[in-house]
Amino acid sequence: MNLLKSVETTISSLVEGAFGRLFRSEVRPMELARKLVREMDEHRTVSVSRVYVPNEYSIWLSPEDRERYEGVEDEVIGELSGYLLEHARREDLIMASQPLISFHTDDRLRLGEFGIQARLVRAEGAEAGPSAREPDEPERGHTMIYSTSARVGAPVQAARATPRHPRALLLVGGRRVLVPPSGGVIGRSRDCDIVLEDAGVSRRHAEIRPSGQGWAVEDLGSTNGVLLNGRALQGRSELTAGDRIEIGSTQMLFEVS
Repeated sequence: MNLLKSVETTISSLVEGAFGRLFRSEVRPMELARKLVREMDEHRTVSVSRVYVPNEYSIWLSPEDRERYEGVEDEVIGELSGYLLEHARREDLIMASQPLISFHTDDRLRLGEFGIQARLVRAEGAEAGPSAREPDEPERGHTMIYSTSARVGAPVQAARATPRHPRALLLVGGRRVLVPPSGGVIGRSRDCDIVLEDAGVSRRHAEIRPSGQGWAVEDLGSTNGVLLNGRALQGRSELTAGDRIEIGSTQMLFEVS
C-alpha cells in the first residue's frame, strides 16, 4: 500500500473507529481531504523551475457540522495535513511551510455544505497559524463552497454572489444534489462532480451546464446514452424544471430554485 493510500485509510478510520459516532453529518473527513487536494491543485503558482501551492487552508462548516467535530479537530487536522503533504510530495509541489489547516463556523452554511479558502502565505508570517485567530468574516470571494448532499461534492458559489442562472438541483433517490454553478459532469468516476453508483453509467456520462438564462444537458459520448423525458437525447437539450433524466438505471428529476 502506498503512503497516500495509507493516509487515506487512516483518515477513513476516523469515521469507522472511535470517532465514528461524531461524524453523522454530511461533511466527513475523507471528503474534506479530497476537496483540500482539489483546491491545492487549482491554485498552483508556476515559477521558473518550481510549482508552488497554498500552505494555509481555512475550512468553514455549518454550526451543526462544526459541533460534530468538537473534541477531535486536532486529530482530523493532523491527518488532513499528512494527506496534503503526501500529495505535494508525489506531485513535486512546493509549500512555503507545513500545511496550516483551521476550522471555522459560518452561520450561512447549511448542514452538508462546507467552504475551503486556500492561500499561499509567506513562511515567516505564518508562525501564529490560522488556528490562533478566528476571522470575523470569511473571505468569501476566495472561498469555494461545497455541498456533500447524497455523499457527493459539488461546488456552489459563495452566498454573497449574485447568480446569473437559477440554482440547479437533481433529485436522485429522494435526495437533492446541487449542481455546480459552472456546470457539472455526471458519471461513475470519482472525479465527476455528481457520482452515480450504477454499472450502466459511463465514467463520464453526461454534463449539465448553464445555457442562456437556464440549463442544458448533453451526452458526453456515453455507452448507454441519456433519456430525457423518456426520449433518447440527441446532442444537447435545454432543461426545464420537472424534466426527467435517465442515465443507466438511475432516474433524476431536474429542479431549479
